[in-house]
Amino acid sequence: MHRFTILLGGLVVPTERLRAQVAGSRIIAADGGMRHAQTLGLMPELWVGDFDSASPELEQAYVQVPREEHPVAKDFTDGELAVAAALARGAEQLVLVGAMGGQTDQTLAHLLLGIRLARQGIATLLTSGNEEAHPLLPGQLRLDLPPQSKLSLLPLGGFAGLSIRGVRWPLQKASVSLGSTQTLSNLALGPVEIDLEGGYGVVIVYPESA
Repeated sequence: MHRFTILLGGLVVPTERLRAQVAGSRIIAADGGMRHAQTLGLMPELWVGDFDSASPELEQAYVQVPREEHPVAKDFTDGELAVAAALARGAEQLVLVGAMGGQTDQTLAHLLLGIRLARQGIATLLTSGNEEAHPLLPGQLRLDLPPQSKLSLLPLGGFAGLSIRGVRWPLQKASVSLGSTQTLSNLALGPVEIDLEGGYGVVIVYPESA
C-alpha cells in the first residue's frame, strides 16, 4: 500500500505512537506544516502551498525541497492541495498530521475531508499525536488501542445498526441520531471493533500513554 503522510499546520505532540504511524511513509508538507518535519525527523519530498504561513527561517532550512506553489487567492486550503498531490502520486493510505487542534473551522474541514477520502477508498487517519480521528462508514472498523484509551463516536450523519466491542460500554445494533451524545466518552479495553450498517461519522480517540 502506498502510504503518505501530510504535514498540516495544526497542533502536533511527537508521541511514539505517532512516530510509528508515519514511519516508512512518503512525506508531503502543506505550507506551515513543514515545521513538524524536524520535530518528527522527517524529510518531505514535496512542499505545497502559498507559503504565507512559512517563516523565512523555515523556508531557508528546507530550501532543497521541491515546491508546488499556489496563489494566496485560491479555492482550496494548502492541506487539501497537498492531499491532491499525494493522490496524484498514487496514495492509497493517508496520515494527516496536524489535522486536529487549532482553528475549529480547519479541524472540522479536515474531519469532513477524511470522511470524503474514506468514501473514495483511501484509508485516512487524522492525528495530532495525542488525539486521533478515524472516519467511520458502513462496514467494519478495527482500532488497535492501548487499554483505557478514551474514545467517542460522533454521529455526523447518524448511526444505524451500530455495534461496538472491546469497550467498557458496548453496543449492539444501536441507532444513534445526529447530535446525540450517547456514544461519547467510552473506554477501550484493548483492540476495539466497530460495525456500522448505515450512516457515517468519526471516531475520536485519545490514546492512553500515547
